Amino acid sequence: MKKSTAPEPAPVKEPLPTQLEVKIHSLRTGGPVLANASVTLNGCFAVRGLRVVDSENGPFVSMPRYKSGGEYRDICFPCTKEFHQQFHQAVLGAYQQALSQLPQRQQERPEQPSPSMDGMTM
Repeated sequence: MKKSTAPEPAPVKEPLPTQLEVKIHSLRTGGPVLANASVTLNGCFAVRGLRVVDSENGPFVSMPRYKSGGEYRDICFPCTKEFHQQFHQAVLGAYQQALSQLPQRQQERPEQPSPSMDGMTM
């Protein structure tokens, strides 16, 4: 019998700089969820289902999760403290930017006339 050997670990490489493209999909003014977001990492891996949630200490990023045995578990998460900070700062920065542009967006959109019964036939 041939003795099985463990696969050799891949050589350690310098970490690539991480580019984060954050999209804020919706902003909410009421309730604990302030926004929904997604992030694309280096243009090749997407994380959907992120939420910006209000807390006593200010907004924080909630990762996509599932319930298992009465507790919630993150589906994906940053593995290092440094990347955790970079990831969360990028999402919260995009949220703040979207929030600051909200009044500007409302001013750019022309008011939609409300539908009236004038000119309608029944």
